[in-house]
Amino acid sequence: MRDNAGPPPHGHGTGASPDARPRGIGTRPGSGADQPAGPGADRAPRPVPDQAPRRDPDRTPHPVSLHPGAWWLWALSLGVAATRTGNPLLLALLVAVSAYVVATCRRPSPWSRSYAAFLKLALAVLLVRLVFAVTLGSPIPGTHVLVTLPELPLPDWAQGIRLGGRVTAESLVFALYDGLKLAALLICVGAANTLANPHRLLKSLPGALYELGVAVVVALTFAPHLIADVQRLRAARRLRGRPDTGLRGLLQVGLPVLEGALERSVALAAAMDARGYGRTAEVPAGVRRTTTALTLGGLLGVCAGTYGLLTAEGGTYGLPVLVAGLTAALAGLRLGGHRTPRTRYRPDRWTPRSLLVAGSGAAVAAAMSVAGVTDPAALNPGVVPLIAPALPLWPAAAVLLGLLPAFLAPAPKEPSP
Repeated sequence: MRDNAGPPPHGHGTGASPDARPRGIGTRPGSGADQPAGPGADRAPRPVPDQAPRRDPDRTPHPVSLHPGAWWLWALSLGVAATRTGNPLLLALLVAVSAYVVATCRRPSPWSRSYAAFLKLALAVLLVRLVFAVTLGSPIPGTHVLVTLPELPLPDWAQGIRLGGRVTAESLVFALYDGLKLAALLICVGAANTLANPHRLLKSLPGALYELGVAVVVALTFAPHLIADVQRLRAARRLRGRPDTGLRGLLQVGLPVLEGALERSVALAAAMDARGYGRTAEVPAGVRRTTTALTLGGLLGVCAGTYGLLTAEGGTYGLPVLVAGLTAALAGLRLGGHRTPRTRYRPDRWTPRSLLVAGSGAAVAAAMSVAGVTDPAALNPGVVPLIAPALPLWPAAAVLLGLLPAFLAPAPKEPSP
C-alpha cells in the first residue's frame, strides 16, 4: 500500500507526466490556476488596452521656459523707452507694466527675489537726486520759492556750484522727473534679473565668451558655499562659547572659510583641467586680427549708438551706429568662437513665444522713440511755467504692449494640497 504523504515516483503512479507540477506553480499570473505555464510565462503581464496609465498627482509637467535673452531684450527695451520720456505718468506706467509682468511670470527661484532690492535701489536714487537738487541747486530758474537755505560761499574755481540758497518748486519737479527716469531704468533691469535664469543666460553666451561664462558660473556656484561655511562656523563657535563677532571673531571665522574656499578652488581647477577645460583650437593669425578688430570696433559702435539713443542730440545717428556696432560685434564673436570648439547640452531655443516677448519690448521702445520725434512736448513736459503733465494716449497704449509676456509666459500655478 502506497503512502499518500509523498509524491509518486518518477514515471509511475497515476500517469502524470514528468513535467507535472503542483497546481498554481508555474502558471501565468492572473490567468487562473488551471492554465499551465508555457514559453514566456515569466514575463510581465500585458496592460489592458482600455486602462489609462496612472499619473503621479505630485508630479506636474514642467513648463517650457522662455529664452533668457528674450527677457533681457524685453526689459532693456522698456528701459530704452523710459529714457526717451520725462513724463512722470508714462514712467509710472512703464514701472507698473514691469511690476505686473514680474508678479505674473516670476517663478520660485533664488534670483527671483531681486526685484524688491532693485525697487529699493530706485527709491534711493530718486531720494539722492532730490537731495542734490536741494543742497547743490539746479540750473532751472523758478519763481515759486519753497524754502531758503543758508548759502555757503565757494571759491572762484567752483563757479556754477552752490551750497544752499533758494529751493524752488520748479527745480524740485525737474529733479523728480529726472530721478524717475533713472529709477524706471533700474526697475526694468531688476525685472530682467528677476525673470531670466542667470545660469541659462551664461550657457547661451557665444563661444568667444566661453572663459568669461565659466568664471561667472563658478563664482555664482561658490557664493552659496561661502555663505553656508560662514553660518556653520559661526554656529560652531557659539556652541563652544567663543565669540563670533568683532575683529577677533571675524579672523577666527574668515581664515577657515578662506582655507576651505582655496581647497575647493584647487580641486575644481584640477577637475576642470582633467575634463579639458581651457583647451583652444589653432586659428590663423589673420582670423585672430580680424576678430579683435571687429569685436573692439563693434563694442565702440554699441557704446556710441547707445549714447546717441539716450540723448536727445544723438537721436539721428544713434540707431544706425548702434545697428552697425552690433553687427560688427556679433561677427567678431562668431569668428572668436572658432578658438573654443565646444557643444552645449540642451541649448535654449528661440521659440515663437520668445520672439514675441522680445518683440513686444522692442515695439514699446520704437513707439516711444517715434513719439519723441512727433510729439516731444507730450513726452517731456516743461516745468517753467509749472504745469501738470498730461497722459498722451497713443504712447500710453504702446506702453501697454509690454504686458504681452504676462499672457504668453505666466508662471505655473502651484498644485493645490
